[in-house]
Amino acid sequence: MSTMGSSLCAAALLAFLVFSLSLFVNSWHFRDHKGIFTNGTIEDGFVMERNGLVRELNERRKEILPFLISSGVKRLLDESGHFGQHKSFESKHLDVSLENESDVSSGFIRMNKDHIGCDQLVDMKAVHILGSGYTKIVLKVLLSEGQSVALKTVYDQGTDMGRCLEDFKDPVGCYELVSFKLKKEIVLLQRLQHPNIIKLRGHCDDSVGAGGITAILEQGFPLQMIQLLQSPWEERFRVCLGLVRLLHYLSHSPLGSVALLDFQPRQFVMVSGELKLTDLDDASVTEPACQMDQDCILQFPLRNFSLPCSAQGVCEGLNEMRNLYNAYRYFFTYLLPHQAPPALRHLVDQIMNSTGELKGDVNDTLEAFEDMFHLYKSGLHLDNMPSSIIRDYAVMKGMSTSGNMEYRCWPSYNHQGCMLSVHSDKEAAFICNSLPQCTSFSLSDQRTWTGRLLASFQSGFSHLVTDGNSEVYLKKTKASPGTMV
Repeated sequence: MSTMGSSLCAAALLAFLVFSLSLFVNSWHFRDHKGIFTNGTIEDGFVMERNGLVRELNERRKEILPFLISSGVKRLLDESGHFGQHKSFESKHLDVSLENESDVSSGFIRMNKDHIGCDQLVDMKAVHILGSGYTKIVLKVLLSEGQSVALKTVYDQGTDMGRCLEDFKDPVGCYELVSFKLKKEIVLLQRLQHPNIIKLRGHCDDSVGAGGITAILEQGFPLQMIQLLQSPWEERFRVCLGLVRLLHYLSHSPLGSVALLDFQPRQFVMVSGELKLTDLDDASVTEPACQMDQDCILQFPLRNFSLPCSAQGVCEGLNEMRNLYNAYRYFFTYLLPHQAPPALRHLVDQIMNSTGELKGDVNDTLEAFEDMFHLYKSGLHLDNMPSSIIRDYAVMKGMSTSGNMEYRCWPSYNHQGCMLSVHSDKEAAFICNSLPQCTSFSLSDQRTWTGRLLASFQSGFSHLVTDGNSEVYLKKTKASPGTMV
């Protein structure tokens, strides 16, 4: 990476510190010279702005409080049971300090011996920006030992910061306000741990070393739906299966039923082929309160759903319904039906119908996915395939092909050829018979995440070469000794 690129990334990581300090100095310089404390109108305006910011801060504290209390963290409240004053006006730190070990239960990340803190960020090298949003910016960095991680910090040029500065004109207070979303996310990542939730590697709250509050995450790559749509069905199924497992966990989490209020593909990343939730700042662990059934209506652009109001005055199950239908309309609809294995299409149709109409809950959906996964992985869905189909092929073990006459099929694991996953040589033979160009296929020891084999299909090759990890299957009717096949 060029020196200029590194400098730009580093500048993006630390920009908000310079930005905040300069605006802070300028704003107070303006107030001192314009007589803010002698002109009643200007002073009243300032007081109103400050009180408005205090209210916003207290609302953010209330939002985080349930997660902290569930972890045994209660010092946010003062002795009278009220929230403390806005600390940025008193030159003190907020009560919500994630660095204070007295605030952290035994399950929090600070108790993890592998925790990455501020010290490890001192000699980091910025690589590039992974993404940014209204509130936060994410950068890929290399730590001094060469480890690659993602840093998530407050985005000083983001919409949330800009709106706050416009409303309250207090850079320090606005940074404090906007950072609450990131603090909430850190707490949730500490409390909610699942294979399909991004792993929190650590955090840093050091305005000198790393520039304010920073979450240190395992590195993922933004979910690219267009690329995913072009991938084999097995990989798309993996994403959907991981998502359902995640939603099942969120419905029965240690914090209660968790709703993802901003459920969008952009809230997820891919890590080694696995879908992982990375944005939790808009998550809610409270089911909506209600007084009548009409209060429990779940509205979507094209249709609505409703639940009865419980005797406890809560829309029980609404969080789960919201998550499940969003999974259907953003993921299942695009990823699941297209090119599903013929023997599994009836199961796919059942899942699509159940989730699209919310006829079942997340437990039913997970069971349906796991049943389909078992059938696909074990090959039981291929029981009706005739075993005699493999007799049409001559097998040459310990060999591979060279000088291949490649042709493309879609979707393929190899974009320059035709490579598909199969359960056995019998399924590979069935596929080859269905492809007009196919005269042979090869099986190697390469396997997919399900344990299925990868088969390469060819329309011909020039000669065979020795390969102890490969087998070549040649159609007997296409074989012609002494000529290229």
